[in-house]
Amino acid sequence: METPPPESKAARPGPLAGVRVLDLSAYIAGPYACSLLADQGADVIKVEPPGGDNLRQYPSTLPSESRAFLGVNRSKRGIVLDLKRAGDHAVLLKLVRDADVLVHNFRPGVPERLGIGHEQLNPINPRLVYCAITGYGDSGPLKDKAGYDQVLQTMTGMCTLQGKRGGPPEIIYGSVVDYYAAALLAAGVSSALYERERSGLGQFVGVSLLRSALTMQSARMIWTEGESLDIGRDMRSGGVTGIHPTREGWIYISANTPRFWKALCAKTGLDALAAEPRYDSVRKRAQHFAEILPQLHAALAARSALEWEELFGDEVPCAAARRIEDMFDHPQVQAQGIIDTFEHPVVGRYRGVAQSIRFGRTPGPAPFAAPVLGQDTAQVIAAVEAGTPIAPKPRGRHKA
Repeated sequence: METPPPESKAARPGPLAGVRVLDLSAYIAGPYACSLLADQGADVIKVEPPGGDNLRQYPSTLPSESRAFLGVNRSKRGIVLDLKRAGDHAVLLKLVRDADVLVHNFRPGVPERLGIGHEQLNPINPRLVYCAITGYGDSGPLKDKAGYDQVLQTMTGMCTLQGKRGGPPEIIYGSVVDYYAAALLAAGVSSALYERERSGLGQFVGVSLLRSALTMQSARMIWTEGESLDIGRDMRSGGVTGIHPTREGWIYISANTPRFWKALCAKTGLDALAAEPRYDSVRKRAQHFAEILPQLHAALAARSALEWEELFGDEVPCAAARRIEDMFDHPQVQAQGIIDTFEHPVVGRYRGVAQSIRFGRTPGPAPFAAPVLGQDTAQVIAAVEAGTPIAPKPRGRHKA
């Protein structure tokens, strides 16, 4: 989508404008799902216990705040409530009456003990979309176990397939299961809100890290009738498509199609490989990768990864291996407006991801920094006790 024309630069709501979300979750999956909703214009109030979200305490090179917390809690107001105290519990119930969505990641049974289970809140607000994100789901022998991203990676085969053939399993760092679960939850909320427009009723939305980890592997999770269970499920297409060393740095190359394979051979001076019938399909190249790789690596040693990236251009899908720090000022990232500048009362000014989705007609408000613990407690409780509406935090328009 092109940058909106000048007449559309005025502040406009996002597609979820008017939707209020109560975020009672911690760590990554639930909080980031709520940030995704905030990106789209929802008014999100993060409700933390007196000690705060545990993610605040995670190791960070920032002296006063957790980098991870800032990254997954943008565009929210923050309040502190101790749900074991009657007064604070009553405040939450008042907030529930006017809320559209509630998200938590308590283990099964805990919400009911706190008096905030789905069946307990439904009579208070039948329109509430009630979302629970768990490790393993709300039934079954593992339902009470604590679920964590890398635990589920290991359990569901991701680490075994990530490792080298014959080598040990390897973790995929970056909390991929958590972030995918966040995306599933945000999508589920949007669908439930859409359905509510027809029925007038909210509903329960459940997402688990187990479901997320297996959904991510849908291409592997196929077992046909009569087929041996222990069959090849590795999606890697041989040794040609992958990360390779160059004279300086590493480059990822994808050469699965005939067009890209021929272009790779031409660009590296290996035309003889393109003409070899034994290598004329991706399956054949996978079978003979031990013959191909030494020649490919010898050719790639002539230039740096960045030089190969420029030489391959659009003809060979590739990317030089970069540091994440290189993304802040990458011209494509800049052109897409993915990064913005935030003002934080403790950290000061910082740059981070601004919005995950672009909308043309309803681009949504500008993002703002994650809250300091309890930052908006007094304002929100005062409005609740007075019975007055809680005004959404004013936001400008996100820069396209």
